[in-house]
Amino acid sequence: MSSATGCSDFRGTLAHPDRRSFVKAGILGASGLSLSELFRSEAKASTSSRPTSVIILWMRGGPSHIDMWDPKPDAPVEIRGEFGTIDTNVPGIQLGDLLPMSAKSMDKWSIIRSLNHHDAGHSTGDQICFTGYNPGSSPDENIHPSIGSVVSKQLGDANPKLPPYVMIPRMVPGTGAAYLGVAHKPFETQADPANPGPFRLPNFSLASGVTLEQVGDRRGLLTGFDRIRRDMDNSGQLHAMDRFQQRAWDVLTSPDARDAFDLDKEPIKLRERYGFAPAFDPKASNRCGCPSWSQRMLLARRLVEAGVRLVTVDLRWWDTHVKGFESLRQGFLPRWDRAYTALIEDLESRGLLDSTLVLAWGEFGRTPKVNNDAGRDHYPNVFSAAIAGGGVKGGRVIGSSDAKGAFPKANPKSPQDVLETVYHHLGVDTSINFNNTTGRPVPILPSGKRIDELY
Repeated sequence: MSSATGCSDFRGTLAHPDRRSFVKAGILGASGLSLSELFRSEAKASTSSRPTSVIILWMRGGPSHIDMWDPKPDAPVEIRGEFGTIDTNVPGIQLGDLLPMSAKSMDKWSIIRSLNHHDAGHSTGDQICFTGYNPGSSPDENIHPSIGSVVSKQLGDANPKLPPYVMIPRMVPGTGAAYLGVAHKPFETQADPANPGPFRLPNFSLASGVTLEQVGDRRGLLTGFDRIRRDMDNSGQLHAMDRFQQRAWDVLTSPDARDAFDLDKEPIKLRERYGFAPAFDPKASNRCGCPSWSQRMLLARRLVEAGVRLVTVDLRWWDTHVKGFESLRQGFLPRWDRAYTALIEDLESRGLLDSTLVLAWGEFGRTPKVNNDAGRDHYPNVFSAAIAGGGVKGGRVIGSSDAKGAFPKANPKSPQDVLETVYHHLGVDTSINFNNTTGRPVPILPSGKRIDELY
């Protein structure tokens, strides 16, 4: 072989660098690229063309911004509360001192500290943050479609064997489809991933004694499925019913769909990293006292990996009016710290973080002044959110609150700005209008601007 030919072969190897090429060329070590880094590079390359997705970690009840993401160490004790601050791995950014794992990974995620709106109600705040619109006359009346329903309507399925929009475990106010119709409601898992025993979906379980063979064709499914028979919206159009039947059949018969919901396929060590003690081991202690939502976050990762476009995880209940510091210290903050950092690490190690935007927030924050019950009350005037993945640059703080954490000080942002950012990541065209029940065209968002500072 001539030197010219050898040079040509070597260039060809580098032009398409897979693992075998690196080994064949003998340059893995010389390049300074470790084997683990090579594996990570391959994973990233394999997902570069995958559909974008979103995980919304819905911290229902309202997490305290001052005790988590926006500490006020120089404020009076009745403002700063019982916790201290901790430096992060990004100079100049501090967090509450009960978030040490988050602090060590600050370069992987960013904070929005200047969010605000006007509504201090749980259900009404939910609707503002999921739809971008004020609620109707009833706090639980979903008169505008949620972000997930809009995604389902405009983008459809990324994986035809899986729903585009999933709620774990069930809907909260503001997460419905409103005038977009029953076909774009979220798929609710109902089951809790951390309950003892195997995780099974009750939504599409066969009635007692019914087998797949007995069900017959797809149009006969409604006689064989408990929950579809009970919960099907009879006022929905026929195509919507057909869509539910199709989804039921897919979940029952598609290996991809059933695998996506099968948490038993995850290694115990990974489940423990999120915050899990094996339910089948009565001697195992739950090391961080994590509630079920730690495993809900792991299930969300499995679903976006399988092709679900938007997963909302209900992480209730951050409503810390009474003995709030005790609740945060003994449970919520250690639980959150462990599970949130596990999710980011897990997505990154699988090459999914670039395509998956992870948004963590609640319907509002908590009052700057500690109340007489050692807790904080509802407070929408300023609050924070954490955001990672999807091209977001880590280690950034967007906006600020004043010295007491009471109002935005600089660069105020709205829930509509956050929703516009999420829509932009997914590729949803927010200039499109949908007709409501009266036939009037309604914008997807009434306002909002992409938060470019995150990028």
